[in-house]
Amino acid sequence: MHLLPIVQGLILVFAANGAPVLAHWMFRERGAFALDFGARFSDGGPLFGSAKTIRGVIASLIAASLTALLLGLSWQVGALAGAAAMAGDLLSSFIKRRLGLPPHSMAPGLDQGPECLFPLVACMSALGLTVSDVLLATLVFWIGELLISRALFSLKIREHPY
Repeated sequence: MHLLPIVQGLILVFAANGAPVLAHWMFRERGAFALDFGARFSDGGPLFGSAKTIRGVIASLIAASLTALLLGLSWQVGALAGAAAMAGDLLSSFIKRRLGLPPHSMAPGLDQGPECLFPLVACMSALGLTVSDVLLATLVFWIGELLISRALFSLKIREHPY
């Protein structure tokens, strides 16, 4: 187990996934253009849904890049983590729409897994993470994300407790 790289990876993942939430809290609907532009999949449902915005992706990339610099890492590692976190989040949303789940519905594991696993795997080499490190960090993120989401909901920063 490599504690420092795990902590660095988790900080990047939390920054990447938290930035869209903070951007929504700060700006509400201003600049919140749907990433899928309202496109529909072959099943008639939205591709990702209106909650996935261009602003959220940009916020994630900027936050993760700046966080990486603060951690002594290159901004490119942060950008990679942010992009991979958003890819995982979009995959989760795509699957949830195919399952007929509405935006903001809770799907434990599906909500936390890809948005943590993707960036940690993408940054494994840059951070010096092992497979065991990635699995442990993903578990920690899953638990931490559920707790932090509830706290942000209590503080009226998140609109939903998950």
